[in-house]
Amino acid sequence: MRVNGVAHPPPQDPRRLLSDHLRHDLGLTGTHVGCEHGVCGCCTVLLDGAAVRSCLMLAVQAEGHEVTTVEGLARDDGPLHAVQQAFHECHGLQCGFCTPGFVMSVVGLLAQHPNPTAQEIEEGIAGNLCRCTGYASIRRAVARAAELSAQ
Repeated sequence: MRVNGVAHPPPQDPRRLLSDHLRHDLGLTGTHVGCEHGVCGCCTVLLDGAAVRSCLMLAVQAEGHEVTTVEGLARDDGPLHAVQQAFHECHGLQCGFCTPGFVMSVVGLLAQHPNPTAQEIEEGIAGNLCRCTGYASIRRAVARAAELSAQ
C-alpha cells in the first residue's frame, strides 16, 4: 500500500486494523481512534480519495491502494492544505481530537462537491462527532475551505 505517497509493506498480522497499522506500525498518529466502531469519525482517512473509517478496515484491505492521512495533506515546509487553513481561520477546532477526522472528511466532501450547499455540508460532516465546538465553526470552515480551494 502507498501511504501519503510512500510505499509500505503490509503489516505482519493480517488481522491488523488500518488505524492501528497507521498509528503503531507507521507512526502516523494524526489518525485518531475514538470509538473503534466507525461512529465518531476520528479515524477518517482517504482511500483512493474517498473518506473511509480506518478503524473498520483491515490494513491488508488497503493493499494496492493509496491511503492519505492528515499528515499527507501539507508538507512541513509548505503552506497548510486549504481545509486545514479554513479550520484555522474559522476556529473549527478546540481540543483537536476530532479535527483530523473532520479535515479528512471535508477533503473527501470537497472532492465530490467543490461548492457544497448547506445541506451537502451537513451531510458531509454528519458522520463526525465533536464534543467541543457545537459544529457552527466547523460548518463555516467547510464553506471557507471551498472558497480557498476555488482560488
